[in-house]
Parts: sequence; C-alpha cells; structure tokens
Amino acid sequence: MYINIQKISFMKTLYRLYSTIKKIQDIPIERIRNIGILAHIDAGKTTTTERMLYFSGLIQHMGEVHHGNTVTDYMTQERERGITITSAAITFYWKKHQFNLIDTPGHIDFTMEVEQTLNVLDGAVVVLDGSAGVEAQTLTVWRQADKYNIPRIIYVNKMDRGDADISMCCESIEKKLDTPSLLIQLPVVEDGKFKAVIDILNMELMFYSTKEKAVNKAPITKSSHPRYWNDAKLARSALIDKLTEYDDKLAENVIKANSLDNINTSDIVEALRNVTYKQAAVPVMLGSSYKNVGVQSVMDAAILYLPSPNERNKHYKAFGDHLCARAFKVTHDKHKGPLVFFRIYNGTLNKGQKIYSIQQECSEQAGKLYIAFADDFEEVESVKNGNIAVLTGLKKIMSGDIVTNSATASQRAKKSMLEHNKQKGRTQDEKDIDKLLGIGVTPPEPVFFCSIEPSSLSQQTALENALYELQREDPSLRVTHDPETGQTVLAGMGELHLEIIRDRILKEYKVDADLGPLQIAYRESPISRATDSFVLETKIGTSKQFVNIRLSLIPLENESSKKDILAFDKTPDAASNIAAIFPKHMLAVKQGIEVGLAHGPKVGCQVVNAQIMLHHLEVGRGTSDTMIAAAATQLVQKLLKDSGANILEPVMHLEIVVPEEVLTPVLADISRRRAAISTVALRGTGKLIVAKAPLAELLGYSTMLRTITSGTATFTMEFSEYQMMSQDSEMNAIKSVRGF
Repeated sequence: MYINIQKISFMKTLYRLYSTIKKIQDIPIERIRNIGILAHIDAGKTTTTERMLYFSGLIQHMGEVHHGNTVTDYMTQERERGITITSAAITFYWKKHQFNLIDTPGHIDFTMEVEQTLNVLDGAVVVLDGSAGVEAQTLTVWRQADKYNIPRIIYVNKMDRGDADISMCCESIEKKLDTPSLLIQLPVVEDGKFKAVIDILNMELMFYSTKEKAVNKAPITKSSHPRYWNDAKLARSALIDKLTEYDDKLAENVIKANSLDNINTSDIVEALRNVTYKQAAVPVMLGSSYKNVGVQSVMDAAILYLPSPNERNKHYKAFGDHLCARAFKVTHDKHKGPLVFFRIYNGTLNKGQKIYSIQQECSEQAGKLYIAFADDFEEVESVKNGNIAVLTGLKKIMSGDIVTNSATASQRAKKSMLEHNKQKGRTQDEKDIDKLLGIGVTPPEPVFFCSIEPSSLSQQTALENALYELQREDPSLRVTHDPETGQTVLAGMGELHLEIIRDRILKEYKVDADLGPLQIAYRESPISRATDSFVLETKIGTSKQFVNIRLSLIPLENESSKKDILAFDKTPDAASNIAAIFPKHMLAVKQGIEVGLAHGPKVGCQVVNAQIMLHHLEVGRGTSDTMIAAAATQLVQKLLKDSGANILEPVMHLEIVVPEEVLTPVLADISRRRAAISTVALRGTGKLIVAKAPLAELLGYSTMLRTITSGTATFTMEFSEYQMMSQDSEMNAIKSVRGF
C-alpha cells in the first residue's frame, strides 16, 4: 500500500494551523503578563508551552515535539530536529489575564535569540529537568536574565521520571545559580509513580487530568491524609521561616502571631510576589508537562508572582504621549514580506503609522498591524501599551531597534530622562541613557566561519538577498566579503547554527549554495612592542598624495573594553602635532588601523590584545582620506610582522552526561582532545563530566560521542575564552587555515 508521507505532513500542518482559536480581548495593563520560557535544551520548554495553549483553550489538540506538530516550533528545521531554533510569540488568555508568551531556543548556537527576547520580557519561567537540575545552558540563560533584571519563577519539569529529585534540584539552584529557592509544592510519589502535587500554601492535594482542563483539589487534613499533612505542614513552616529573611512585612506578621502556623495564605503570596520582584529568592514549582501535570499551576503562579508591564520599565514614561517600542524579532513571510515583532513600552502602535528608529536614525511607513499566534496572525487596527505587536512594510528596522513617533520625540524623551536623573542626584550623560534604553547591544563574537557561494552565477543575486534577510533576522550571523579571495564568508555561533542557515537558504529561498569547510575563528595577539614610520608619496592624475605617519604597536595583557584601540603620544612635540590633525584625517587613521588589525601576520585572523599609539601625522595638501587610511593600514601590517604574533584559539566549556558503564572510554577520548577536566560528579543515575577543551578538537564531537556511548550520552558546550596555543598546536592551526 502506497502512502504519501508529504501529504500527511501537510495535512497535519494545516490541522495544527486551523485548530488555533484566535481571540482578541481588551485587557487592562495590570492583567497582562509578558513572559518567556527559558531553559537548557531538552528540558521541556516547548512541551510546557503547548500545554499552556491547550489548557487556556487556544488550541483544541496538543501537539508533541517528537511528532513535529507543536504550535511554537513551526519552522521545518525545528520540526525535523525536535529543537527550538527561533523564538515564537503567542497570545492567550487564562483566568481573565492575558499572556504574551515567548518560547525561546535552548541551544547555545541560538543564544542571540534569547538575548533579544529577554530585552522585552517582564518575567520568565525557567524550566529545569527534574533529573538533572541546573544544567550548562540554564546557567547561561539565568545570567542573561540577571543582566536584564527579570523576575523569575522556576518550574521543575519531568518529575514523572524515576530519577527525578526535587531536593537535588533545589540544592543545584542554590549552589549553581546562587539564589535561595522557595519550594511551594511537593510531589506525591506512590509505588515509584508521580501521582499528584501538594500545594503547601493552601494545604491541598492537586490532581491533574488530560481530558479535564480544571485541576481537582482536595483539602489535606490530619485525619484524611496524615502522612501528607505532616510533610506539608513542615514544608509550609520552613517556607514561611525562609521568607521572613527576605520580606520584613511577613516577618512582622510572624512576630505578631508568635507562630509560623497561623499565617494567612494571602500574606505568604504577597511576600512571594515581593521577593520574586526584588529577585531576592525564587519560587520553585514542579510537575510533568508531558503527563499534563502542574502546568495550570505554573500559569497561576505567573499571575500571582510575576509583574505586569506597568510595574517595570518606568523610564519609558519619559516618552509621554508618544510611542516607544522595541523590535525584538524580524522574520520574512512569503506573502506578507518582512514581519517585525515589537514590544510596546509606551503609547499605542497603530496600523499604517509612521515610526522613527533611534538606532537607524530614519523614519519608515508601517503597513498592516497584527497580533501573533506563533506563525498565524490576526489583523488589528491598534495595539496598546504592554503588548506584543507585529508590523509589515518595514525595510530598514532591525532586531533590537527602539522606535518612536519622530526624531523630536526621541530627543525630548532623552532630555526628560537626563533632567529626571539630575533631580534625583544622578549624573548621567547621553551614553548612559542609551545604555538604559538598551541601544547598542553587541552580539557575541562568532567562533566558526565558512565560505558560501552559489552553484551558478545566475543565483548570486538570490543568495545575496537571502543572506541580507537572514542577517536582518539574526544579528549573530555575520556576512562579510573577503577582498583577497573574493569569497562571501559566513560567521556564526556553531556548527548547527551554520547548518541551519544553509538549510534555510536551500529550502526557504530555493538557492542551491555550497558551504566551504568549517574554519575556527582564531585570534592573533602581538608579542612585543614595535615602532616605525611610513611615508606614502604618489601621484594620482595631477594630484600629489603625501602621508607621513609614525605609529607604535603596544601589546596588552588582556583585551580591555575600556581601552580605546587608538592611543596618543602625550610628549610635547607629538601632542602639538596631534592637536592640529583635522577630525576627518583622524577618522581615516582610525579606519586604516581597524583594517590593519583585521588580519594578523600568521593566519590572517583578527588581532586582539593590541593598542596602536599615534606619534606623528603629516598630510600633504589635497591628499585623499583613502590614502591616509591606506598608509595607516600598511604601517600597522608592517608593525605586526616586526612584533610577531601568537595564535589564540577559542576554548569551550563542556558538560557531558554519560552512563557510568561508558565513563572510562569517554574520559579517555576527551583527554586526547587537549581537554582540562575539572569535575566528574554524579548526575542522577549517570556521571557528569565538566571540562574545558579547544574548539578545534571538538569538530564532529557529537558523532564520536554517539559512537562511543551507543547514543546514551548527551553533551553541551559554550564559548569560555580565548587561550594561547602551544607551538605544535599552532603549527596545526596554520596548516588547517592555509592548507600547507
């Protein structure tokens, strides 16, 4: 019997699309929650999101990640691999509250997606694997959330697993995240099976059903449930006692009552909300999303403990009656064109209105306005403050841009913020205001790069268009043109990142592109100080070009963001010469230096840990800026050759979870990869190996690990630092880059 698999897949996609019940309600801002789901890869973010959508009534049937039919993982690449690659926004309603939920990637290669998303959240649910606790990427997203000061609650998922341990999870939260944990639920496990959840605040047993969306609750009394009563009572007292350390009002109530037992649940909830907002401690809940246990309680907790939009981002009120919104995601639709997702901080966003980007310093005319339901959209006339909206018709605005009504509105808002801070006794300049607004967030440095070229010249324009759109969507993807080889070079966060980009170019843009071999993004560092002069004297047409420049190359101990790449000689003779340099000539010198440091003498990689000092510049009349830049570049290149350079390689933080029986061969293999093993510890029924290893030794490591352990081990890695190489390793690096 012949079955058309493609047709079934297409029907499944259609079924998923039309089973979404789109409904838009006008909800007061205090009842809106903009939350994100953050976690390590495979902790259950997307499954948790799917259950939220089902229990809220937005979808009629739940999809599964392994079936490739979830709402928020709608990309072909996500469904094929069972992972989240791009963040997805979706709006739903629960208990008279509106949730604007964003499902984020867990893989380190797509960390920029998480970074852009965190910018626009008011709160977050961090999902842990009940058998693993805090993992490598959990720590990464936690630090990212710390950077944006986001209140969080923790949901311990997969409690149905035999090796799940809530005590171990709480210990790992306190130890690894350095945050006190406040356990507000207990698991009910009978005969090794996860049966129900105890709510220790209300002293209730909560039973969850797949068919019924409501949670069945039964009061726990001393006579009806003596065992649960004792455990819940002790846990409630311990929670209140711990909370009093962080909330003075609750501490006063305990002193007045002279007991930990006679405290109202409403007082505990208020204390939990205050503590969560201040991020002094974190409430911890538990469940099993795949078994439909505990998800409704997580949504209730988001309402109770996470803040509404009007409680945060108060500095945006400086925009007054004007719009203030942040673009946090750009995607391209075949029919609608570019879609830009905005979080509105102030004012109202209207269909077809003119908006001004503060970063791009340009105005654009918006097209249609939508509310997002993952990859489905509902058109609206306007969207109010505190919400997520999607606009069409924007060609220049990129992810991370702040937009308002006009340049005048932007200037007035900045001025208002400066005056407000002055009244409060805070001395801030415009750079501090830009930082407060989140302007100028730089994406992380890529660690991999490869060349890309179309299979035929006829597809060159299509490839350039695809790369432009993909770069606009993903700021961590760098597209550059190498003038020496004439090739287009892609730089990304990892093997998977670049593989997904190529896959999207092929499937979405129908461009058959060839990717060159993956190369490691090495860095070069100068060895010794060098000083020299360079004189450029030539004639172009009738115009004489003359440049006389003297520079020093100064090695730095560690690359410091505080030190400018260009320093000035402060001796009297040099200072008088430098003071007389025209600003446009100085700009040309800086550009020339940047170009000169872009290619080191050994493998042509970027030079770091270096500073250039300008001693003298003499420019002939009528000399072009291009010639000044060229002179600076040539002199920097000469100084680098005189100084010599060390090659620095990216070193990755590696965490491997293996069954105990295959621990020895995995340790033997990782030792051969120049790894420094720091820890071998217990992780559930297996072992956790924590190590640092050079990225060059980890190419294709996932395949090797799968072979050694018969697919029973998992690993994660993230960039740690750049490190100097040994002479043998340096020779191998030169050979791999140059080919000889």
